[in-house]
Amino acid sequence: MQRRVSHAAVCRDVAVLSPPVSRMRHASLSSVFITLALDVMGIGLIIPVAPRLVAQVMGLGEGQAEGAARASAMLIATYALMQLVFSPILGALSDRYGRRPVILISLFGSAIDYVAMAFAPSLMWLFVTRAINGISGANITACTAYIADVTPPEKRAAGFGLIGAAFGLGFVFGPLLGGWLGHYDLRYPFFAAAALTGANWLYGVLVLPESLPPERRSTHFTLRSANPIAAIFGLFRRPIVKFFAATQFLVNMAQYSLQTTWVLFTGAKFGWGTLEVGWSLAMVGLTAAAVQGGLARKLIPWLGEGRSLILGLGIATLAYAGYGLVPQGWMIYCIIALASIGAIAGPAGTALISMTTPPSEQGAVQGALTSTQAIAQIIGSLMGGELLKYFTSDAAPVWLPGAPLLASSLLCLCALGVAVVAVRGLPGRSAAGPSGTT
Repeated sequence: MQRRVSHAAVCRDVAVLSPPVSRMRHASLSSVFITLALDVMGIGLIIPVAPRLVAQVMGLGEGQAEGAARASAMLIATYALMQLVFSPILGALSDRYGRRPVILISLFGSAIDYVAMAFAPSLMWLFVTRAINGISGANITACTAYIADVTPPEKRAAGFGLIGAAFGLGFVFGPLLGGWLGHYDLRYPFFAAAALTGANWLYGVLVLPESLPPERRSTHFTLRSANPIAAIFGLFRRPIVKFFAATQFLVNMAQYSLQTTWVLFTGAKFGWGTLEVGWSLAMVGLTAAAVQGGLARKLIPWLGEGRSLILGLGIATLAYAGYGLVPQGWMIYCIIALASIGAIAGPAGTALISMTTPPSEQGAVQGALTSTQAIAQIIGSLMGGELLKYFTSDAAPVWLPGAPLLASSLLCLCALGVAVVAVRGLPGRSAAGPSGTT
């Protein structure tokens, strides 16, 4: 009969293997934070203009941008499909050979992709560049494993909050600059993103240290062990991880439905252009950086990871519904402020998964999670694009451009239900906070 290992015992084992030198940990966290912030800024640069570039290469006019909804969703799905296949491979490689090489390869591939997108003459060209970037783009997987390498379990949620803070800061400046550059030429933001990502790669070469010493690495690597289907099923063999992986899957579907349709939704409902979209995304970034870089580091340890996850998902459910239903564009900013508090769900859920995973398997587990995220991205993006296309067409029973966001609200509600069931089975502090009371 197989012996059951408790959540607390796994946490103790992981804590023993965590780096003891706090000075090295802080230096490494600072380096990976800068790497992530610059990487996300490059992504943020192209968000306000990407759907309009798709419309341009398809030969659609400015007033026909909604016609690019399906093509934009398919491009995102192509990127996600490549992530699904290759993230477990790169995650397992990072367990075997270290995080730093994987991060550098990812940045180099992204820089090339942005240059290729800037010169895209056709829609097929864009599909090829998205596929290449999906193959190399395992940056978040490796960086998440990197943070787990250098952070003890009791501080891991705060460490993962740095990912949200890096995303926040990147989205403050990236969309603003992208919206401003795109106002002059839709291709300028892609050149800027390529230059920024190239500089980030150079920073990684010169500054970013390795987080996984040789003695803590996996002893072997095989393509069979990195099979994405096997990696995903491996998550569900872990009694605690499977529930939180399911929660993340539903939340990611909701998020990608929003990301795919945001530019076209705000344009159809409020008449927003690249500048207005840039300002809204900058607001998202500013509030996310404030919450995940500050509030989350205090709130999650106080509430516990379990309660933080439930609170965050409840707020996200209300926020998505608000986005889809508000009648005036200025109200979006009020909802963004509320939704930022819900961002504590991300680091709390990631911490709960990481705390049950030994150091030599962090990359493989994060790679498997990225694969589930890629599946969610494919489904969520296609769902959002099709809902927007249908509910802004003449065939729709009611004109409702916010339909994809209302669907996202329903997905978060389902995730909340799964999380409540999962948290009830958690022992001690993770479920109840520092007092240990439920």
